[in-house]
This record gives sequence, structure tokens and C-alpha cells, in this order.
Amino acid sequence: MEIFIGADYRGFEKKQRLKDFLAQSGHEVTDEGAYEYVEGDDFNDPAIKVAKSVRENRGSIGILICDSAHGVTAQANRFKGIRAAHCSNSESAKLAREHDDANVLCLSAHFVSEEEMKEIVKTFIETSFTNLERRVRRINRLDEREDYD
Repeated sequence: MEIFIGADYRGFEKKQRLKDFLAQSGHEVTDEGAYEYVEGDDFNDPAIKVAKSVRENRGSIGILICDSAHGVTAQANRFKGIRAAHCSNSESAKLAREHDDANVLCLSAHFVSEEEMKEIVKTFIETSFTNLERRVRRINRLDEREDYD
């Protein structure tokens, strides 16, 4: 699977190790930053890059990591066609994919261990959207906004 990954300084180390895990699992991983640890950097730039890359590469997914995962989730969801989900366990990742066709997984560097992240990511990647009419209808309504990027 094609995966775009990004993090701020709080998620930088976990992102680096998660990239290796994903590559060893046979996935094509593109790092969208941060490319080095810079204390106090902003989550916005990697979140914007990941969201745009996922939107431009149908069938791909994104993974974002910051301290709480709230910031990257909010930023990514500003883009039409992006359904970013903050998941703190495998069950929430499964439901995000099955029910909401989430295409960007947002993880907390502070509250989720590296091993938990691997399980959550694995579940997110392996789960498919259930494609029920009511879920498709709801997802289509997510992009009903007056302004876009």
C-alpha cells in the first residue's frame, strides 16, 4: 500500500520507527516531514503535505503523529476528500475504516506507545470500508462546505 507519513517534533522519533516497520512490511512509504527533530516545530506543514498527497493519490493512506493527535486531525480534515480519524486503539481504527472510509490515521505520540501504534496501523491498513448506502451518503456530506483550500 502507498502510505504518506508525517509528524511534528513530538511525534518525530515514533514516525521514524514506524516508517521502518511499514517498509519492512512491504509498504511504499513517503515521508512528508518533519525531516529532522526541531523542538517546537509546527504540526501544520506535515499534516498539509500528507493530506494533499493522499488526496492526489487515490487508494493511498496517510499517517500523522503529534503530541495529542488533535492538531493534525483538525488540519488534515480541512481538505476536501480527506477523512482523518484520531484513533487510540485498534477498534477505533477498524471502525474509522469500516464506517467512515477514513484515509488518514492520526496518532498521539503522548498517549499511544510504539507497539500500540503498530497494532493500530496494521488494523487501519487491513480494514476495508463496508460501503453501505447510508455510510456512503454520510461520507459524501462531509465535503459540503462553502470554502476549500
